[in-house]
Amino acid sequence: MLVPENLVQHELIGLQVEVVKSSHRGYVGIRGLVIDETQKMLVISDGLRRKAVPKQTNVFQFTLPDGVVVEVDGKVIVGRPEDRVKKIPRRW
Repeated sequence: MLVPENLVQHELIGLQVEVVKSSHRGYVGIRGLVIDETQKMLVISDGLRRKAVPKQTNVFQFTLPDGVVVEVDGKVIVGRPEDRVKKIPRRW
């Protein structure tokens, strides 16, 4: 079950996301659906365009299916998705 405490160990594809903080101001405000994930990037679609956003330098707000909003530092989710689910999570 997807809850805020285990979000970083779950699949992120399909979740709504928004970039709320970034070292590059051009990324702030990007929002949409996570459609792909690599080791260092999230690919976000707003319905018209796709944007590849680096994880390392950004803070994301994910909206869970039940409407709960969770803020996650991108540094915590850096890594291959299949390896991240095996890690013991650290608190963000």
